[in-house]
Amino acid sequence: MFNDLTSKYKPFIVLGVIIFILTGLNLYMLYLLNEKEETPEIVTQVEPKKTIKLLKVDIKGEIKNPGLYEVESGSRVMDVINKAGGLNNTADTTVINLSKKVKDEMVILIYSKEEVLKMKEKSEASEIVCPEVNDACAKDEVLEPLIETNEKAPAEIPAGKININTATLEELQTLTGIGEAKAQAIIEYRSQNGKFSSTEDIKNVNGIGEALFEKIKNNITV
Repeated sequence: MFNDLTSKYKPFIVLGVIIFILTGLNLYMLYLLNEKEETPEIVTQVEPKKTIKLLKVDIKGEIKNPGLYEVESGSRVMDVINKAGGLNNTADTTVINLSKKVKDEMVILIYSKEEVLKMKEKSEASEIVCPEVNDACAKDEVLEPLIETNEKAPAEIPAGKININTATLEELQTLTGIGEAKAQAIIEYRSQNGKFSSTEDIKNVNGIGEALFEKIKNNITV
């Protein structure tokens, strides 16, 4: 009798099993979909590439491989020297600002020991004189060129003394050791600080030291 019942309800039993399995699969799929919705997506942000600015710098003189080099913005004079193979044995960087940041179209001239010696012999009050062509010179202000070519003969000092409170650019240049840069510095100093109270006050001007003052003190007045 049991077998008869089983045979009679077998299709319903099979159908029930199938429905049970399908229901279980549907519930499982719903569970997976719900998990996916609740799981936050991790978005990886890719930083944009930084544009590197390249500068062209001309380095020459006492360097192993002089020439034109491309360096990244923010590079220093020493970085260019290293890129050019380093210094020659005869090089002297006493008057070179190795930490100076380079700029586009910059000229770096590395001097020899002999050239630096000549600069020091020519300079006044331990003042370094660099040629105008060198952008890496340790002095911010160009005083006078190292090699003087086609220069006009200096004007003679007129009779009497030069009044440093009223003298023009040309008049100041008639004094021994006073070139255009120093004459301009004197004029700028008195325009910013007022008239000189005494001749010794001229030593307050950048570039005029005791040694130069001794040379001009008898030819100036206030």
